[in-house]
Amino acid sequence: MNATEIKVNWIEIKDKLKQNYAELTEDDLLLAEGKQGELVVRLQEKLGKTKEQVHKIISNL
Repeated sequence: MNATEIKVNWIEIKDKLKQNYAELTEDDLLLAEGKQGELVVRLQEKLGKTKEQVHKIISNL
């Protein structure tokens, strides 16, 4: 899933992430324009995953 697909489907992706990872908050999942990299880093830290693992999680939703 590329950045454009993520942006278009963000509401659905965000809901699924919150369902699968209860430790994520609304603030953790803020997706600001041009800040996708920051979001990935935040998810890495919160979930204890690598960048590749976070991308795979998002792609599999």
